[in-house]
Amino acid sequence: MIHLNSFPKSEHLCGEKRITRLFTQGKAFIAYPLRVIYLIESKKDAEAASVMVSVPKKRFKRAVKRNRLKRLMREAYRLNKQMLIEKLNEKELQIQIAFNYVSDDELDFATVEKKMKLALQKIIDIIELSDIKIS
Repeated sequence: MIHLNSFPKSEHLCGEKRITRLFTQGKAFIAYPLRVIYLIESKKDAEAASVMVSVPKKRFKRAVKRNRLKRLMREAYRLNKQMLIEKLNEKELQIQIAFNYVSDDELDFATVEKKMKLALQKIIDIIELSDIKIS
């Protein structure tokens, strides 16, 4: 049974090579307070989306605050990822995404979720316009 609102380890973006490739070849946009870096490819792996979240130590010195913000971003993604996954499966694509928190303020979940929805919708719009060949 597939759980739509889960965020399993297999959907986490791991590995230095994959992360480096995302940051060097990927495109970016800002949905304040999130900076979104993404790389769309034709489907190779089982997972349609691989995601990582990060909060800079430069802005939030306390690990407790960084961890809370990462938890909020992961939860906002987990609750709103269905449309993105459906679109990727429909187009037979996969995506790697990094969500970087760029605000200096610690925002509440409602704000983070609203901006996450906006970011995911923008990615869906980009996927619809993409002309990546299915190989």
